[in-house]
Amino acid sequence: MKQYFVYILLCSDNSYYTGITNNLERRFYEHQLGEDSQCYTYKRRPLKLVFCENFGDVNQAIAFEKQVKGWRRAKKEALINGNWDLLPELSKTAKN
Repeated sequence: MKQYFVYILLCSDNSYYTGITNNLERRFYEHQLGEDSQCYTYKRRPLKLVFCENFGDVNQAIAFEKQVKGWRRAKKEALINGNWDLLPELSKTAKN
């Protein structure tokens, strides 16, 4: 069964990068290596993996990645810290 991972990286400038991959180890290595100078993370290395969630369905993974990318910082940090119960309240206090 294929697995897909939605992940969040903490960048050296304290920003977050959210992505999706089917090979988390390889993709993190590529980010750290800086293989693509056009990538958001290229000038923000070193990076730290702070969250990942795996999915068996690529469509669910893509939908979750898009959802998280639209969230504001506080909501991402609640997710990173495992505070899933705070997500509904954070959705009410601000639009994402």
